[in-house]
Amino acid sequence: MSASGIEWTELTWNPVTGCNKISPGCKHCYAESMSKRLKAMGTEKYKDGFLLRVHPETLSIPFTWKKPKVVFVNSMSDLFHDDVPFEFIKAVFSVMNSTPQHIYQVLTKRSERLLALSTELNWTNNIWMGVSVENDDYTYRVEHLANTNAKIKFLSIEPLIGPVTSLRLKNIDWVIVGGESGHKARPLQKQWIDFVKNKCSEENIPFFFKQWGKAKFNINPNDPTIEANHPKHAKGGCELDGEIYREMPTNAA
Repeated sequence: MSASGIEWTELTWNPVTGCNKISPGCKHCYAESMSKRLKAMGTEKYKDGFLLRVHPETLSIPFTWKKPKVVFVNSMSDLFHDDVPFEFIKAVFSVMNSTPQHIYQVLTKRSERLLALSTELNWTNNIWMGVSVENDDYTYRVEHLANTNAKIKFLSIEPLIGPVTSLRLKNIDWVIVGGESGHKARPLQKQWIDFVKNKCSEENIPFFFKQWGKAKFNINPNDPTIEANHPKHAKGGCELDGEIYREMPTNAA
C-alpha cells in the first residue's frame, strides 16, 4: 500500500504485480518502468521485475486502514490477466467485500475475462469497475464492462492516443480522460477530448479530465495548472477551456 499521485484516487494496493502488453495503450507502460526501477533498488516484491506474480501476503493490508480510503487496486498489474488464478481474484474480491468502508477502483484492459467472470463475483457497492480505452479500436471493452454486474462502472480513456467516435456510454457512471506523459508520449488532440466531454454532458455522466500529458500538447500555454506549485497541477496541465473538470460518480454508495 502506498499513497498515490494519481488524481482520482488516494492509495494503491497491489495484490498482483507484473503484466504484459496487449494493445497500443500499453506501449509506454509506467508500471513496467517502475517495476524495473524497484527491482534495481532491491525491492523484494519486484525481484522478478515485470513478470506477473500474485502476493497473498498483501490481502490483509486493507483491514489495517483505520479510516475509509479510496484505493486503486493493482496499479502495477491487471487483476483480470489470464495468468491470475480465479481463486486469487475471488480472494481479492472477498477482501473488498469485507471492507465496505473503503472504495476500491479496479481497472482492466482484459474486458473479455472480466465479462466472463462477472457473474461469479460478488459486486458490492464499494467496488468500482473500470476498463481502459485508448482509441476507437478498443471501445468494445466498454460494452463488455456495461454488461457486467458491477454497481459502479467507469472508463479510463488514458492515454487517449486517437479518436473514440464509436464510444457508447450506456450503463457507464464515470469517465476519466488523460493524455500520455513521459519523454516518448504520443500527442493528444483537443477534439478527441471534446468529443468525450460533450458525450458525457449529453448523457449526464461525470467527466474527469486528468491531464494533457505534456505541456506542448496543451493548447493553452498559459494554463496555470502546468506549474508544479499549482494546487491542481497535473502533467502538462489539466485545464480545458479555462475550467478544471474533476467530477466523480454521483451515484456512488
